[in-house]
Amino acid sequence: MTPVDLHCHSNISDGLLPPDEVVRRAHSRGCQLFALTDHDDIRGLALARQTADELGMQFVNGVEISVSWGKHTLHIVGLGFDENDPTLLAGLASVREGRAERAERMANGLEKLGIEGVLAGAQKFAENPEMISRTHFARFLVESGRCKDTKSVFKKYLVRGKPGYVEHEWARLHDAIDWIRGAGGVAVLAHPGRYDLGNETLRVLLIEFHRMGGEAIEVVSGTHSIADAARFGRLANDFNYQCSSGTDYHATGEGSREPGLNADLPFGCTPVWERWLKQSLQDVSRAS
Repeated sequence: MTPVDLHCHSNISDGLLPPDEVVRRAHSRGCQLFALTDHDDIRGLALARQTADELGMQFVNGVEISVSWGKHTLHIVGLGFDENDPTLLAGLASVREGRAERAERMANGLEKLGIEGVLAGAQKFAENPEMISRTHFARFLVESGRCKDTKSVFKKYLVRGKPGYVEHEWARLHDAIDWIRGAGGVAVLAHPGRYDLGNETLRVLLIEFHRMGGEAIEVVSGTHSIADAARFGRLANDFNYQCSSGTDYHATGEGSREPGLNADLPFGCTPVWERWLKQSLQDVSRAS
């Protein structure tokens, strides 16, 4: 197992735990290099970094940006950027703006089924009200007994074609990549195995992402099988990408992995995190 986790969420977005607790859980499992990657918001980075420093873990700034690409919603992870970059901050703020309206429309759709108190119930789970999301609705519907788990809620109520699904325009792909790169960071295509893309459409995406400045794809993910990792490892080599690894942790019991450790990358992959490990060694050398 690789002691690296470059994709995790806290209650700043749709995770259940505060940033410091997520870091502590990752550390308890042996994690040595960690990134907090909340959706469209970086206000948890300071606390996460402080905790990682206290525990002797290496920390990388992270964020996961919601992107509209044609009819598809994608997620782009940014790593190693300047968290004070004004263009990045403005871009993330613009992505957050539409979430409240979307939540109201989602609630209206669900209330037509006779489910009462949906919006208030979802808001109860959203500790950061700017970041209310489908996950918060899912947790309320589990609590109210509508489904046994959040995965079942999404399948029954919250995916395209279901009563609680609402179309939404997120950031454009080239904008998200420009914000990340402009702030000195690396753009990573998150969990490509989750997207409903045929082989040809996926190839088009990988070509466009690379042309726009994307540098890596998430090969190992909490939502990827062993076969997925092997497939995306091959595609990373075919399209000249570096490879990333993250659990995509949100909450215990809602995913396949706790934060902190990931399966090794397939043979032949180039880890995206080599640059930060090297920088850390250089910093230690200068200090000595």
